[in-house]
Amino acid sequence: MLGKRELYEISGHWSLYGEDMFPPMNLGGEQVVLRPSLCPHHALIYRSRSRSHRELPLRLAELGGMYRSELSGVLGGLTRVRAIHLNDAHVFCTLDQAVGEASAALDLIRRAYRVLGIRPVRHRLSLPGPGGKYVDAPEMWRRATALLTDVLDRSGLAYEAVEGEAAFYGPRIDVQVADSAGRESTLSTVQIDFHQPERFDLRYIGPDGAEHRPVMVHRSVIGSVERVVAHLVELYGGAFPAWFAPVQLVVLPVSEAELPHAEEFVRQCVDRGLRAEVAGPERGSLGARVRAARLVPYQAVIGAREAADGRVALRLRDGRRLDPLPADDVLTRVGALVAAHSIALWDGAPEPRR
Repeated sequence: MLGKRELYEISGHWSLYGEDMFPPMNLGGEQVVLRPSLCPHHALIYRSRSRSHRELPLRLAELGGMYRSELSGVLGGLTRVRAIHLNDAHVFCTLDQAVGEASAALDLIRRAYRVLGIRPVRHRLSLPGPGGKYVDAPEMWRRATALLTDVLDRSGLAYEAVEGEAAFYGPRIDVQVADSAGRESTLSTVQIDFHQPERFDLRYIGPDGAEHRPVMVHRSVIGSVERVVAHLVELYGGAFPAWFAPVQLVVLPVSEAELPHAEEFVRQCVDRGLRAEVAGPERGSLGARVRAARLVPYQAVIGAREAADGRVALRLRDGRRLDPLPADDVLTRVGALVAAHSIALWDGAPEPRR
């Protein structure tokens, strides 16, 4: 979580965005800061030893913490925070590999959105604009912009070029989402970067035996954990698809007599990799417990008859009630839907969006 101040002086963050970083701390004769970005750290990993063209593309991924000294007036829930946990990766590759790696990153974003149920409102080619803080390297900007334009044109996605939204070191593809009020925010990004490899003097040995400069492709597939969770909470109203619901199945024994059967069924759920818990009679009437668990995808009711037969009466979050089924059948079907990352609860049809 800490980096030497010198690291961000090399990357260019310090001179351009020092006021957006937390103040440096004195430590053993050096100054360290809470890291504002992950890419300089990955550049150091790449630079830790000599590299050959045979190692490229080299992909380094991290779910890492970074910190921005945001003013209180711009903070907002989980969407804009000071402590960020970024789903980040950097690909070090040859120039010939850059378009393919950026295209693969864009495809990975599309696949992740499909599974999560996220619908982007637009794709943006973010370019520098007048008056912004940008690296003064026109040829670098031209090359990176041409490559990202090629990526977008190959993707078949509609996009628009917008000035003033680029990173300080290069253009990027931004995937935009919107909340219920229509407010846009950037969730995922893909960037092609010539600046950081130059600043950190990154090299690889090519087939010709000479040293060459790699290209750095930045990819953030689902952006920050905080922002994507905020978007998903609003998108689903807390009623998440079963595969990423915090509690996937709650077991409701009708009375104390069925509690041992309920606990055994929860144990079987956990053994199958499901997140399950018991809501026993001590929490109130059966109706009250059903209402309290209304956002849980599956409610398994066990009464005296179900306990005697080894069955459970399953209630689905969308209101459907199924006839009592053998416990193992329920576990098999629910487990298969969860493993498939399905947004359907039972019969293959998605439940109504709340």
